[in-house]
Amino acid sequence: MAQFMFENDMHSLLKLDMPITNAPMARWQRKASSSGSASANTSALSPGKSGNRSLSISKTPSKTPGKNGKGQCTPSKAGGDRFIPCRNNKQMDVASFLLSKENEPVDPNASSENQKAWSVSLNGYDIEEAKILHLGGKPLNAPEGYQNNLKVLYSQVPTPVSTKKSRYISSVPDRILDAPDLRNDFYLNQMDWSSQNLLAVALYNNVYLWNASQADITLLTTLEKEEDYVCSVSWIKEGNYLALGTSDHKVQLWDVESQKRLRNMSGHSARVCSLSWNNHILSSGSRSGLIHHHDVRVAEHHIATLTGHSQEVCGLRWSPDGKYLASGGNDNLVCVWSGVQHSFRQTALHRFSEHQGAVKALAWCPWQPNILASGGGTSDRHIRIWNVNTGSCITSLDTASQISSLVFAPNYKELVSGHGYSQDSLVIWKYPSMTKVAELSGHEGRILNLALSPDGSCIASIAADETVRLWQCFELDAAKKKAKERMTKSPSSIIHQGIR
Repeated sequence: MAQFMFENDMHSLLKLDMPITNAPMARWQRKASSSGSASANTSALSPGKSGNRSLSISKTPSKTPGKNGKGQCTPSKAGGDRFIPCRNNKQMDVASFLLSKENEPVDPNASSENQKAWSVSLNGYDIEEAKILHLGGKPLNAPEGYQNNLKVLYSQVPTPVSTKKSRYISSVPDRILDAPDLRNDFYLNQMDWSSQNLLAVALYNNVYLWNASQADITLLTTLEKEEDYVCSVSWIKEGNYLALGTSDHKVQLWDVESQKRLRNMSGHSARVCSLSWNNHILSSGSRSGLIHHHDVRVAEHHIATLTGHSQEVCGLRWSPDGKYLASGGNDNLVCVWSGVQHSFRQTALHRFSEHQGAVKALAWCPWQPNILASGGGTSDRHIRIWNVNTGSCITSLDTASQISSLVFAPNYKELVSGHGYSQDSLVIWKYPSMTKVAELSGHEGRILNLALSPDGSCIASIAADETVRLWQCFELDAAKKKAKERMTKSPSSIIHQGIR
């Protein structure tokens, strides 16, 4: 019986499904118990005690085993770990107060040393140490358009892109003036703007002056015969003399200050529908196809005749430097003449025949004197850019509408075209790419003429609906405007003496 009980005890001991009461502790149990006691000891110590440092040093291995089995020292990084100090409630209140007063202006009389002394005496510590966030080094630039209220995060230095101003072009005119009895004739040039800011408008047999600075209207003259009418008007560069071309084959010269007619020059055999000044030389184009040069300083004013057109000369423009004269006619030709030569048999320097309609719209580029822009009538509808030095066509653009006038806008280096059938609108083109910038609509009839203000900020359009509309499209900012005014001072007239 005793032997049987002994065998049962041996079998029970050999089974592994029951715990061994007196056996030594397993390795994983010893490891868990040792880590538990270490964490308990660590939590019992405060962060500021030296025992915590010795314990962490003893538990942290000094060597890190590498792949080859050799020990490798752990690199020490300055500031590698973030340190969160222990703060009392008083410091947190001070930090909250600092955040609320961050954007208030700083007293310029209070120095940093005085503020530190006051903080130590009142609070017992430096107030700068109570800040929750404190960045060292140069702050980063804020993204474009970012509105920063916390100066500790980003600097408010504006980027070049954010300071760039966008240009606004109004689709409605700045002012509308009535122009009753305006002749709806495509070949006439019935409006011009002087350097003295006077806008001259020919309304049938009357010529009116509108002062753009004071908004005053003055009747300059009325033709003697009721059946006659004014075909063209043109200001001299200085703006104190106005030339008129009439239907009775005459060219009149007026002094606008005294409102007195100085000269009545004859020589043409048909109406004079185009005029252009080159210093003291006045060029006039007639329906007969002839162009006359007049020296207004002498009694025998007629000094030369240009014969290049077979039909009416409806467009006439001198280049800004006075070297070339461009003429356009109802014969679809554009002629370029070289200067003023006292000859009655002068030949054209260039004859451009690419247009398929009457060429009235002509404009010289102010910043490139050798560049000429021309526009064709209803049968053509093209804007063509010419280099008169080489005689080549640089650009040809189909506008799908009759072109009655062209003006270069130097403030933004753009080209403005006035259109008749069928758009009746103004179009602003970027030069030289000739991409459309804006289209201004509002006229209820075809546009007949365009004129640019002396400061280049406004363009006037006169149309068959008997209105003059002023479009403020090229306004400069204040700094550029002052600089331009200093550079462009109005010189005295070169023909203030000797006019007979």
